[in-house]
Amino acid sequence: MTAFFRAIESLFVDFLFKPYDWLRDLQYESWFGANTVNWLLMIIGIVAMAYWLGQLNKFNKSNEERKDVTGHSFL
Repeated sequence: MTAFFRAIESLFVDFLFKPYDWLRDLQYESWFGANTVNWLLMIIGIVAMAYWLGQLNKFNKSNEERKDVTGHSFL
């Protein structure tokens, strides 16, 4: 059983977490390099929000949504 858990440890430490070790080494070189993942996630979030708002605006202009008080069964 010990060998099984050591194999799992080796998988994560030696292979799956290597990109994070590389990013940790970048933090000593530059601030922008250290925050690359943060910037990428922020850009993805902004693009997703712009797409979502565009879709909401498209459906709002086409008047597909029922806006009266009986539009939902719980009202």
